[in-house]
Amino acid sequence: MTIKVGDKLPEATLMTMTKDGPAPVKVSEYFKGKKVALFALPGAFTPTCSAKHLPGFVDHSGELKQKGVDKIACLSVNDAFVMGAWGKAQNATDKIDMLGDGNVEFTRKIGLTLDGSRFGLGERSQRYSMIVTDGVVTALNIEKPGAFEVSNAETLLKQL
Repeated sequence: MTIKVGDKLPEATLMTMTKDGPAPVKVSEYFKGKKVALFALPGAFTPTCSAKHLPGFVDHSGELKQKGVDKIACLSVNDAFVMGAWGKAQNATDKIDMLGDGNVEFTRKIGLTLDGSRFGLGERSQRYSMIVTDGVVTALNIEKPGAFEVSNAETLLKQL
């Protein structure tokens, strides 16, 4: 079943890269008491993700924070090493938390997986964005497969 507005995020463990190496991020702790702009995409270093999706959130990070967002998080079904390297390559690490869902745990629990096996990608995340307030989804924008129209930073800015 796909997550919807009003639902509480399920517990899962994501990973992030720190100066000391990969570190776990418990969903319940990360989102507790905060307003978070979360966006997810099929994969780090992929064309639309690298050319449009992540850069849009980097460019608009200040505006999102001015509108009350405490954290901005990028999630992908990649490991913490890849997410960390991609964040550095995109000059995103000081503005965006790069979260890896390498085991597809969170993505499966919210019902937003994508079968990318036809392209050699395996199970991935659909492209989406959401606003999460204290662990509860308050806005949700899920893209149609292959599209990049509603999960961008500009859409979330309008929803704040």
